[in-house]
Amino acid sequence: MNIPVTRVHTLILGSGAAGLNAALQLKLAGIDDLMIVSEGLQMGTSINTGSDKQTYYKLGLYGAEPDSPLQMAASLFDGGGMHGDLALAEAALSVRAFFNLVQLGVPFPRDRYGQFVGYKTDHDPRQRATSLGPYTSREMCRALIAEIRRRAIPVRENRVAVDLVTLPETAGGRRAAGIIVVNVEQPPENCLELYQAENVVFAVGGPGGLYWTSVYPAVHTGAIGLALREGALAQNLPEAQFGLASVTFRWNVSGTYMQVLPRIYSTAADGVSDEQEFLVPYFAGTGTLAGMIFLKGYQWPFDPRKVAGGSSLIDLLVHIETAIKGRRVFLDYRRNPSGLDFTELPPEAHEYLRRSEALFGLPLERLRKMNPAAIKLYEEHGIHLVAEPLEVAVCAQHNNGGLAANVWWESVNIRHLFPAGEVNGSHGVYRPGGAALNAGQVAGFRLAEFIAARDRDWTLDGAAFAREAEVRLRDWQRMLALPVTMDWRDERRQLQMRMSLAAAHIRTVDGLQTATAEAWRQYQHLLLGGCGGVPAFEAAEILRNLHLGLAHAVYLEAALANLKSGVGSRGSVLVLGAGGTPIHNRLGAEWRLTPEDTAFRAQVQETVYEPGGKVMNRWVPRRPLPVCDGWFETAWADFRRNKIYE
Repeated sequence: MNIPVTRVHTLILGSGAAGLNAALQLKLAGIDDLMIVSEGLQMGTSINTGSDKQTYYKLGLYGAEPDSPLQMAASLFDGGGMHGDLALAEAALSVRAFFNLVQLGVPFPRDRYGQFVGYKTDHDPRQRATSLGPYTSREMCRALIAEIRRRAIPVRENRVAVDLVTLPETAGGRRAAGIIVVNVEQPPENCLELYQAENVVFAVGGPGGLYWTSVYPAVHTGAIGLALREGALAQNLPEAQFGLASVTFRWNVSGTYMQVLPRIYSTAADGVSDEQEFLVPYFAGTGTLAGMIFLKGYQWPFDPRKVAGGSSLIDLLVHIETAIKGRRVFLDYRRNPSGLDFTELPPEAHEYLRRSEALFGLPLERLRKMNPAAIKLYEEHGIHLVAEPLEVAVCAQHNNGGLAANVWWESVNIRHLFPAGEVNGSHGVYRPGGAALNAGQVAGFRLAEFIAARDRDWTLDGAAFAREAEVRLRDWQRMLALPVTMDWRDERRQLQMRMSLAAAHIRTVDGLQTATAEAWRQYQHLLLGGCGGVPAFEAAEILRNLHLGLAHAVYLEAALANLKSGVGSRGSVLVLGAGGTPIHNRLGAEWRLTPEDTAFRAQVQETVYEPGGKVMNRWVPRRPLPVCDGWFETAWADFRRNKIYE
């Protein structure tokens, strides 16, 4: 078979902030034989997304407020559904990860004495959060890319992974052994490449390609389906975050975008006719409505606890307008909400705007006063808030679940596979804002240390790898030879619409049952397709649909099992049910909230796709926070003897 083969000790698949730091820390740990394989250094979520004040979460480092790794771990753990040992690892390494970025030149704000100032983020009791503004993760990536280049770590771009190669192990289970990719710059007949690797760092990001209404950048699709297909154990797949975002240019409309009180209205599908301020009938006066719009600034994620009488009712009403009525919703910064009177604002909103010297004028003028960069950001993407409204929807933003890994970020059931970044499902139900950026950086230190200590030698059976790779390559070559029989864009749209309607922030058992059956039918249909006679980049998209199709079916199965277990409404998901609590007297009888069963916060949902196509779901008790006695002599002895890696 005339297919190029690259043999590398440790391969990093993906080049977001997590993958980049993993590569850097592996290099610093003495793993010189490594390579990054990626769709592109400028692709992915980390370098292409942000928010009004994109948060990085770490241990408190300012002033007199006390903090410790165990206290930070408790804040992570208290969100529910998170294993305690993972929480402690993320907390313990947060300072090291943060100062690595500082050392690389990421300009986190500090005072004249060198203290790194912070603020409270959501679901956190201390001032641990920090930010560079809207592009925190982008600046992290730029600094890491510069260091990757300085250290001459090889990077191969324009590669789309289509297969994660695993092999059975003698003692049972499986191990990672490499990947198969499409090189989109090659002619289709020569586009396949094979990579053999002792270790695979799986830094492919979140499931951005699974939702139609999404704030993930359009260039990011994710590839968790590659690992699910190999039987990698996943956890907490149904737990995600959703919230209001602009849809032409994908961006969270959090912070000052809402705190300046834009006018919110809907139109018919043409975007012009039948203009309505649809929120007005659902709130007791314009002052109450304005207060809820203000609160959406920092209560940004949709939260079922804040639906009845709270700010998340806005998200729900936007969903009804767009997903159910087929209308379009806009934020207008050129006009105030009808009847706005600053004297009628709730005290919190009034005091915030007063202290910001923004109790005047129009939303655009207030935005220019409080955050002029917010206006410029949209101008950079061809949207002029001074001349046009901003179209929004409730969008998928982050998956708190993902692949299950241990405290060294190695998959719990596929050896030599290290999920890093959003694809690693370490988070629970409610995570502090910015915890994901911290977790992705911590991953690099943990997996690099473990690989250097335990997986430095070659143990991969080359002959077994060659046999397995040949079988898989023939299958992919067969698909590359078959004629195209379906439109990949239409197939992608079908699965994304299915996820947005059934498995986003509003869920029902009936809806998930129907969607799950449809998903498996579509996946079987995708398996019969071909991609012959098209350019390599288009063939890659057709093949990408295979792992996206599988992933969305597995996610739907997990979400359905979650509802059938009786978990109820929690995190960023509202579960509707006939026996639930009415949400609002102006909504129909179908809008009843199924309350959360908080007992499930002490458990973690595990999901695995088994050979033969069956998806198994189960609940396991979450591991508690570790009890550490801190006795130096015994800890030092364990470290010297490498017992910490056992």
